[in-house]
Amino acid sequence: MTTPLRSSSWRSVLAAEFEKPYFQTLQDFISTERQTQTIFPAAADVFAAFELTPYEHVRVLLLGQDPYHDNNQAHGLCFSVNPGIKIPPSLANIYKELKTDLDLKIPNNGYLVPWAQQGILMLNAVLTVRAHTPNSHKDRGWETFTDAVISQVNQKTDPVVFILWGAYAQKKLKLIDTSRHLVIQSAHPSPLSARRGFFGSKPFSAINTALKSRGTAIDWQIPDL
Repeated sequence: MTTPLRSSSWRSVLAAEFEKPYFQTLQDFISTERQTQTIFPAAADVFAAFELTPYEHVRVLLLGQDPYHDNNQAHGLCFSVNPGIKIPPSLANIYKELKTDLDLKIPNNGYLVPWAQQGILMLNAVLTVRAHTPNSHKDRGWETFTDAVISQVNQKTDPVVFILWGAYAQKKLKLIDTSRHLVIQSAHPSPLSARRGFFGSKPFSAINTALKSRGTAIDWQIPDL
């Protein structure tokens, strides 16, 4: 089938996945869903994480679960929302931890594109969702695809930092060679769990310490819009 990706590096890395029957079945399902339902994110944004962070630039992989399901929130990056949209609770907690960890200013928006542009692959395990219906595209094939993505990032020669927040993300640990890559795990930043180990975990300084040893740290400050 025709690849849905514009990024040439990801097209070559994931070429085999696009030829597998499950991926065609998944794309047919999404196409049918878009004819009868409102689906987030917009079709042009489904693979935004890959376009913003080419394979050769991935230094950090941040794993989310399901796209935001309310109007105009999701735009293809985990935890990120479009400009002008209220900051969701989990992201508000991420900002609180950033303030505690690195003493950064809490921005007035949740648009995390500057992180993606610095080599953070902001990957949800599932890349689409029905409006106002969380997990509605779960177990349709996206997980097979994104597991393949994680496995390909694991194959990178240079060490990568994998951020696994919460029990769902931590199930992916089996796909990662922890002898070569750094894995940062804690509770999820959701209000339901943030006080059980996310707050105080200082993941951002830990990531920068790892990255500085072989290059440039991440500038975590999201600018105001």
